[in-house]
Amino acid sequence: MCLAIPGKILSIDGDTARIEVLGSIKKANLALLDNPCEGEYVLVHAGFVIERVDTKRAEETLSLIGEL
Repeated sequence: MCLAIPGKILSIDGDTARIEVLGSIKKANLALLDNPCEGEYVLVHAGFVIERVDTKRAEETLSLIGEL
């Protein structure tokens, strides 16, 4: 089973973003998302940003994952 995980966009360079996920910095492709912005939370799956997530929901999800 594959899961998408929330992360926060730290910086954007063209179609690539640096994203913080549970304390790790990852690169992800932004081609599937319109008008991404630094500081917003997004879902990352297989190296691609697939949708935006509101801050409260992202932080709740990350907290639950951290408890595992």
